[in-house]
Amino acid sequence: MNLDTIFSAAQEAFLSYKNLPAGKKADFLEKIAEILEENRSAIVLMAVRESNLPEGRINGELGRTTGQIKLFASLVREGSWLEATIDPADPNRTPLPKADIRRMLTPLGPVVVFGASNFPLAFSTAGGDTISALAAGCPVVYKGHPAHPDTSKFVGECISQAVIKSGLPAGVFTHVEGGVKMGQDLVKHPLAKAVGFTGSYGAGKSLFNIANDRKEPIPVYAEMGSVNPVFAFPERLENELVPMAQSYVSSLTLGAGQFCTNPGLIFVPRALASRFENAVSEALQSAAAGPMLHEGIASSYYTAIENLQARPELKWVKVPDAKHLINVSPALAEIKASDWIADDLFQEEVFGSFALMVVYEDESELIQIAKKLHGQLTITLWADKSELKAQSELINLLEEKCGRLLFTGVPTGVEVGYAMQHGGPFPSTTDSRSTSVGAHAIKRFARPIAFQDMPSELLPDALKDENPLGIMRQVNGKFTSDKI
Repeated sequence: MNLDTIFSAAQEAFLSYKNLPAGKKADFLEKIAEILEENRSAIVLMAVRESNLPEGRINGELGRTTGQIKLFASLVREGSWLEATIDPADPNRTPLPKADIRRMLTPLGPVVVFGASNFPLAFSTAGGDTISALAAGCPVVYKGHPAHPDTSKFVGECISQAVIKSGLPAGVFTHVEGGVKMGQDLVKHPLAKAVGFTGSYGAGKSLFNIANDRKEPIPVYAEMGSVNPVFAFPERLENELVPMAQSYVSSLTLGAGQFCTNPGLIFVPRALASRFENAVSEALQSAAAGPMLHEGIASSYYTAIENLQARPELKWVKVPDAKHLINVSPALAEIKASDWIADDLFQEEVFGSFALMVVYEDESELIQIAKKLHGQLTITLWADKSELKAQSELINLLEEKCGRLLFTGVPTGVEVGYAMQHGGPFPSTTDSRSTSVGAHAIKRFARPIAFQDMPSELLPDALKDENPLGIMRQVNGKFTSDKI
């Protein structure tokens, strides 16, 4: 099947699917989750074989996948995500009558979704991008990731079963396979209306450029990685040094460092640098080598470390063990803050369990660091309350550099909920206004439309006076679920 046929079917399906009642759309999403659970054993075995990830991790990821599907089903049923807004007419207003204007979000059209290598389930075929697009009312043309082709295809078949059992047109979901050219052609196709992507900066930026060079540019929501810096302050670190070092290493080495929220950069005060370095080094010694997703990622990890080893500014505390095709060990290097500030190279992500410890002299140097810092998915502050009170300038700067600012714990572990923000300023993502995790992800694939003086019988249910959906709406500036 060629791309013209695929997108024509998706566009035709869109014209009916976008108007599917919320309840039936939610039922369809829940049917996907049900079929995935019915096939749990087969999916887990397949994903373990293809990804080198342990069975426990894959089982947990499948649970997260079905959990986020149910979240979006609930969101669609509840309906307030539509942002229904009504300014009723006032024919008696002077000097001019006021028109009746009603606004809501409406789906964009067919969406292209690219699977992620590091999450064969939660960020792939039935992952957050696919499900949030379907929840918004958009058909999905999904490109399987070559790192786990069998898993991707099988999960795609589960979604297609749900399409059939829900009585929907086949074009609502299509699974395709191919290389770089296929991905580029998908983005270039004139019927594609948006793109969801999780992966490397190079690939994400390339797709973004292609989408903006089209005759009709389209949005690309690309999550492209982050080093997720941790800022450690003296008093908090002094009081909890060993537990913090251990929790940092646990986060750094989780999944062999193959998480987008992996904390690959930490800023430590000079007075405690030696003690913290020793504590981290000791924790790293007991950290076993972990399997990377595939040989290509393992090779890239070693290459990145070798390139950094050529830099004289770095002091190496721990280097990786002997090269292995899949299993890699963690690494730790140290650098002075002044040297880190001088070269953007030291901000580049090393995909894997590599940490760069930056030693700063005083808190004024942290202001320079914050100004230099690139956009991040997360930034973490380890400070007690008295220290935080003195850091309003730094916190203000860091708010501009991340999508999620943490004041305790570690950044790994992204909650799938209503308030989660998983996206940040460039280059961590291509659009800092969006999130790829949580309820607000649905809004990436919708646009606002306003109806002025539309006959009441033609209005979408979300905007009718009687509010047949029973959703929360903004009427004359006040939120209410009442009828007008």
